Amino acid sequence: MHPRAYGEDMTQSGPPTTGVLLAAGAGTRLGRGPKALLPFRGRTLVEVLADTLFDGGCSEVVVVLGAEAERVRSTTDLGTHTVVDNPAWAKGMAGSFRAGIDAAPPGNGIMVALVDQPGLTPTAVSRLLGSHRPGRVTAAAYPDESGRLKRRHPVIFDVGLRSEAAAAAHGDTGARSFLKAHPGLVDLVDCSDLCSGDDLDTKDSLHLLDG
Repeated sequence: MHPRAYGEDMTQSGPPTTGVLLAAGAGTRLGRGPKALLPFRGRTLVEVLADTLFDGGCSEVVVVLGAEAERVRSTTDLGTHTVVDNPAWAKGMAGSFRAGIDAAPPGNGIMVALVDQPGLTPTAVSRLLGSHRPGRVTAAAYPDESGRLKRRHPVIFDVGLRSEAAAAAHGDTGARSFLKAHPGLVDLVDCSDLCSGDDLDTKDSLHLLDG
């Protein structure tokens, strides 16, 4: 684990925030096995992104595994991060979302990140933490072609909202239904100057691992 990379935006107040890294998918569309094990910066994607959440200021990190969980555990070094399994990973992201929240201390907020966003940086994590307000949801956002900000990951759920968000999760949508039902709670934070929010979903996106 590396020293924390606190940036100028790192001014979080209130309860600590646990980073929850969803890394349970099989990477079927990509066709290279679990995305967690993809080589990235001399390590694996799951190792780098777990440390990114911690380096950016999360008080701790929970990594949720699913597909080939034992192989991921045996071939990675996740240091002092908490690693949990979602046996029902094939049923969609919702189970991993709930597993990650359940594994976090009950008094902590939650920052949910995806293992297939290799462009995430500690400075972006820091900005999100510093921008978060009590009782709110804070989401990384990136402008579309028209310049309008579009919500992406990571997403911070305030400690008072995490249980409701977990209960609303279903299928492969994760917390999407909760966020759509409560748009007034969501604060978008432009992170486009700090990192890429692109997903590593298909072979056409493998260039994202070159960073």
